[in-house]
Amino acid sequence: MEKLWGGRFEGASTPWIDAFGASIEVDQAMAEQDLIGSLAHVKMLGETGILEPEEAAAISSGLQILQQKLARGELTFTIQNEDIHLNMEKLLHAEIGPVAGKLHTARSRNDQVATDMHLYLKTHVQLIQEAIHDLQTALVAKAAEHIETVMPGYTHLQHAQPIAFAHHLLAYYEMLARDKERLQDSLKRIDICPLGAAALAGTTFPIDRAMTADTLGFQAIYANSLDAVSDRDFILEFLSDASILMMHLSRFAEELILWTSHEFQFVTLTDAYSTGSSIMPQKKNPDMAELIRGKTGRVYGNLFGLLTVLKGLPLAYNKDLQEDKEGMFDTVETLLSSLKIFTGMIETMEVHSETMRQSTEKDFSNATELADYLAAKGLPFREAHEIVGKLVLACTKKGYYLQNVPLADYQAISPLIEADIYDKLASRTAVSRRHSEGGTGFDQVASQIEKAKQALQM
Repeated sequence: MEKLWGGRFEGASTPWIDAFGASIEVDQAMAEQDLIGSLAHVKMLGETGILEPEEAAAISSGLQILQQKLARGELTFTIQNEDIHLNMEKLLHAEIGPVAGKLHTARSRNDQVATDMHLYLKTHVQLIQEAIHDLQTALVAKAAEHIETVMPGYTHLQHAQPIAFAHHLLAYYEMLARDKERLQDSLKRIDICPLGAAALAGTTFPIDRAMTADTLGFQAIYANSLDAVSDRDFILEFLSDASILMMHLSRFAEELILWTSHEFQFVTLTDAYSTGSSIMPQKKNPDMAELIRGKTGRVYGNLFGLLTVLKGLPLAYNKDLQEDKEGMFDTVETLLSSLKIFTGMIETMEVHSETMRQSTEKDFSNATELADYLAAKGLPFREAHEIVGKLVLACTKKGYYLQNVPLADYQAISPLIEADIYDKLASRTAVSRRHSEGGTGFDQVASQIEKAKQALQM
């Protein structure tokens, strides 16, 4: 097959080398964006007089036919035509004849592919933000059901202090809010149009870059043509934001995995988000959560892969940049599917409130309550801390908990301790009393939920 760039070459191409150099199997994901960009480009060529009106109209009509065929799944792409751009040009030629060759006037594949990627990422970042919003909505709804559900709070994966389960869920709401903000901020760098930079130096044709940028809905154009075709910072930023988002999902997935275990039994995931064992009939495995935890690694890999591709590239375009797309597409699909799965898991999971509560009654997570109790009565906190630490040690040796210590023993330790200590040591009381802003007190959690609902406009 004759190459669209083959005029300079004498030798025939080799199929297996063509396959190695082709990117169509990857970049056909941008077929829609490629056609949108071409329509904007030909509109500008016609309105600036670079093409005759009838030429621009014929090309525009042909591109619209290709859009319709693409929507119906009727377009076939070939490795011989290398990438989505040359495939579309060949298909356009088949529709309208030689005038199709004028579409590429004042344009290079270099600024064309960069434009496609900006368009693709702009659309999909917004879809990811919507998916984050859905997960946040599920978290807030579940939190509203469990404002007064008490569970152990952990540090070092050891029982630390009792907290509200809703408070724990809302911590992830806040992480996701930052993820959404980061993605929103990245649109400032994504929403810039490289079209018109041509190969690297601009063009001699009297193009109107502002017109194409406006037609495509971009907020700005690249100020430097070299930068326009070589910049992949906007993809790196997206991959970095995506890595942080996946890290948050992975942390939460790890907790779900722990909570569904026999040792915790805090929650049960529905069968839709679980799988069984081929040999152990009793098993119900949290595989979807495990997969999200595992897929975090591939998103990290996509970020480091592109950083490595770019680290030694001179300006402007180099074939290495063909490696910039697969990781971007993979990350987008990984995020969208992971967020959808996570939303479903949260919406449908069963929370075992009583199990959570009981786990706070058979531990020493109320030790801080006793230290605070003594400090509130005037004892220096460090002294109170030491007293309670020694008491916990004595309890562990005797096999009982702080709420089981007789009042006489308490008063032998400190006359400041009175009969009200047992109410103060109750985990529910401990949680309810933490009224500091942003704390786990039930009133604070309820306030956080209302603020979240307003932010989400639930």
